[in-house]
Amino acid sequence: VPLAELSLMNKLIHTSLVESQQHVEILQRDPSSPLFSIKTFEELPLKKELLQGVYMMGFNRPSKIQEQALPLMLAYPPQNLIAQSQSGTGKTAAFVLAMLSRASANEKYPQCLCLAPTYELALQIGQVVRAIGKFCTDIKVNYAVRGNRVLKGTVLEEQIIIGTPGTTLDWCFKQRVLDLAKISLFVLDEADIMIDTQGLSCQSIRIHRALPKSCQVLLFSATYKEPVRAFAERIIPDPIVIKLREEELTLSNIRQYFMVCQSSDEQYRALCNLYGSFTIGQVMIFCQTRRLADWLSAKMSRDGHQVAILTAELTVVQRASVIQRFREGKEKVLIATNVCARGIDVQQVTTVVNFGLPMDQDGEPDFETYLHRIGRAGRFGHRGIAFSVVQRETVQLVHKIEEYFQTTIKQLDPYDMDELEKLAA
Repeated sequence: VPLAELSLMNKLIHTSLVESQQHVEILQRDPSSPLFSIKTFEELPLKKELLQGVYMMGFNRPSKIQEQALPLMLAYPPQNLIAQSQSGTGKTAAFVLAMLSRASANEKYPQCLCLAPTYELALQIGQVVRAIGKFCTDIKVNYAVRGNRVLKGTVLEEQIIIGTPGTTLDWCFKQRVLDLAKISLFVLDEADIMIDTQGLSCQSIRIHRALPKSCQVLLFSATYKEPVRAFAERIIPDPIVIKLREEELTLSNIRQYFMVCQSSDEQYRALCNLYGSFTIGQVMIFCQTRRLADWLSAKMSRDGHQVAILTAELTVVQRASVIQRFREGKEKVLIATNVCARGIDVQQVTTVVNFGLPMDQDGEPDFETYLHRIGRAGRFGHRGIAFSVVQRETVQLVHKIEEYFQTTIKQLDPYDMDELEKLAA
């Protein structure tokens, strides 16, 4: 699944901030310069209309990244910033607050420009602008995205422009409707995806070069690895950098078990025994193929289970809707192919079932996918439990996974109900 789709899915499903215990690290040009952090939104120089918008969004207090980043973003004189943090930590809301604060409603021309790697991500940012800026009725937004055509000579009166690099370039240099010399705040979102997508980083650099020297630049990325760092340095010399240490997936807080079955029908009976013993609140079941996921979903639905299915054939919006329903408890079982093994956090999930193990094209274990699959059960420091229901011919894959991760995966008898109930207790 493309990184941009995963990012959009996370933006769609995170209706509130993820509580993170991750460490925030700040790198400054001048280490002796005092840093200011905040614990409430009232401590920021925000108009009352913006505070109303923040609370309407359901943000009662700033997230960790917002505590450190917002005072820097809103400071005078403006400061350039690179912020690295994962989805759900409030970075979109943070730079939206900065744009709405910097934009002057009295000036009827574009003052803030935000670039995103895809059409869908640009529209999603626009929705956050509309939600937080609900009470800032004089500040308007326009979209420099495919399908939104402007003619030469058009006078743009919107203060905030959100766009993709290609169309924004077109508006600036071909149609000449967007005057970059008047932009006072430039936001580059999802920098790691920009770099990963051919051409976008070059287009972004071209746009940046045409901005005035006084323009404040805010760059956001889910990672801060070497390619992102090099790209950021081309755009922002000597920035302040805020890093939210990436949460590492670990197997230490996840108990792992496997069951050996003779056929897919026997695997299904073992799964039902598991589900019955654990009276599991919500469980994610991973399948290697869409055909297997469809078969399992139909079988569980016929047996009266509330089941949702998540595969790559669904659109991003459909996938987000499925995940949202599952998070709200409308379905108790989420059956997924590997589309959902990474980056999707549902805090209520403490149990994961592998209906067959993930394999690569050579029939060897796909260790990374296994880690990401069972990692869904141990998010945010929770203790989790993972079961792999396998057929006899793939038992050697279990032992290879044990050896690779230096871990123990205990074998269970799928029909030993006493042992299953002991585990459940």
